[in-house]
Amino acid sequence: MKQVIIYGDPGIRKGAIIDYDGEELVCFGINRNGEWHGPEEVQLWCTVGTEDEYDDYERRNYVPHFLDVDRVDAAAVDVVRPKGDLAL
Repeated sequence: MKQVIIYGDPGIRKGAIIDYDGEELVCFGINRNGEWHGPEEVQLWCTVGTEDEYDDYERRNYVPHFLDVDRVDAAAVDVVRPKGDLAL
């Protein structure tokens, strides 16, 4: 599990699957920064990981401050699935 900061908006939402750095990652949670009082372009702070790590994310079995952080432009991220299925 790691944190990916995406500069720009590739059109993804929670539950999206992205292809980044040669591996497919699921976006567990996304914080959108820069809409009103931020930088000129939007930044998406995504907590990503494999499907096997989703249970750890749900149970908060990790320390957010100790996750590895990658910074990337929106053009470097390939979107496999733009958002997750609606869960009720």
